Amino acid sequence: MLARVFSRALVGIDAPEVAVEAHLSMGLPAFAIVGLPEAAVRESRDRVRSALLNSRFDFPARRITVNLAPADLPKEGGRFDLPIALGILAASGQVPLEVFRDLEFLGELSLSGELKPVRGVLPAALKTRAAGRKLMLPCDNADEAALVSGVTVLGARHLLDVCAHLTGAQRLRPHLSMLVGHAPQYEDLAEVRGQHRAKRALEIASAGGHSLLFIGPPGTGKSMLAQRLPGILPPMSEEEALQTAAIASISDSGFNARSWRQRPYRAPHHTASGVALVGGGSVPRPGEISLAHHGVLFLDELPEFDRHVLEVLREPLETGQVVVSRAAHQAEFPARFQLIAAMNPCHCGYLGDDSGRCRCTAEQVQRYRARISGPLLDRIDLHVDVPRPPRAALRPDAPPDGEPSATVAARVLAARNRQLARFGKPNARLTPREVGHFCVPDSQGLDLLERATERVGLSARAYHRILKTARTIADLAASDGVHSAHVAEAISYRLLDRQPSAT
Repeated sequence: MLARVFSRALVGIDAPEVAVEAHLSMGLPAFAIVGLPEAAVRESRDRVRSALLNSRFDFPARRITVNLAPADLPKEGGRFDLPIALGILAASGQVPLEVFRDLEFLGELSLSGELKPVRGVLPAALKTRAAGRKLMLPCDNADEAALVSGVTVLGARHLLDVCAHLTGAQRLRPHLSMLVGHAPQYEDLAEVRGQHRAKRALEIASAGGHSLLFIGPPGTGKSMLAQRLPGILPPMSEEEALQTAAIASISDSGFNARSWRQRPYRAPHHTASGVALVGGGSVPRPGEISLAHHGVLFLDELPEFDRHVLEVLREPLETGQVVVSRAAHQAEFPARFQLIAAMNPCHCGYLGDDSGRCRCTAEQVQRYRARISGPLLDRIDLHVDVPRPPRAALRPDAPPDGEPSATVAARVLAARNRQLARFGKPNARLTPREVGHFCVPDSQGLDLLERATERVGLSARAYHRILKTARTIADLAASDGVHSAHVAEAISYRLLDRQPSAT
């Protein structure tokens, strides 16, 4: 007898359908799994056999063949344990065949028959909704899967619970997620003393989705500023939240319920490898740039990163996605992150500081800055100086001298809504054609930009990025047009590489 049960594989952030076919035939007792299974899937034979016996089902003493179709799609993990067990039960007549038409199953089985959670549930739930079926999986995954509206999620704790539902003995109730009302928590921008120009740049970067580089001596608040960027970004839409949660779901750390609807903030150490940033492995997993999708990627001590590691950021910054290719696997991950970086002005960190502590030579300063390639720096929209704050601002009893995140976030949201109403995306993602249509300044602003380009030698990419930044500054000012004042401020964020000369 032949039985077919539907399940989902995991390939990158995609969850293609897998038909688990179980066939019982005459011959010596045997149990074979075909269809390009990896080691964990082949080991399902022993888990399924023990789970069925310990759940007091009959394990057929016949030749059992389980096919995972399509055969050319790699299958990995224990997610197919439950559908394999159900396929055997259906083929042997212990559960009815017709109940599987509108159901999909995921779940790893323990030897006792208990259902254990698996990774990548959210992508599977999205695909199940598109297929018009219900999804049955372990209870520990039910909250996560139920975040997808429009799909019926059935959570079970044991193989016996699944079979009781299928036979009609005891129906499982659809699971409702308890995570929707969880409010995200962020650090408050008012906690940062001084640094008004840096705060202004942070607001501009948030409004337009621009990348940002902080340059300043150690201990001036660069990391504090970066940590407060997620708190002034616009709230996540349901689609963005689902995409972010889906990436977390397939990562090694898994989905964390406390991070639902919270902008990701990733800050890898400067010793991170290229694979850690981009993703990889024998079975490709998302890296830091994908885990920061719709959030913030903060790279502290930027020149300390390996140069080849930094170069892998260039393409994702432009395209918003990354393709990880291996000999047997290829996966595409989204990577629409907002880059915030921080660095010292020189090797010792005190070039241009009022203390006069820097003793770096011009050659040492040049060598230090050369660790970051020109093309990468060219892709960072705003370069901002973060000097040492005055001593009065460091006193514990000093009053706050800036706006709270909620006030800044309201302006950012208003500016972002203007951009979305105008062309459906943030200014940082405008194409050159859209820049020429929406970001053209007045005659004075255009003349100012032409003179700056000729005097400083800005590249064509920097020229267009200044126009995008000026458009964002105008949106924050609720201005329909881009004027010379907006252009002048945007230009000022591209001239920071002209630092004071080293001693």
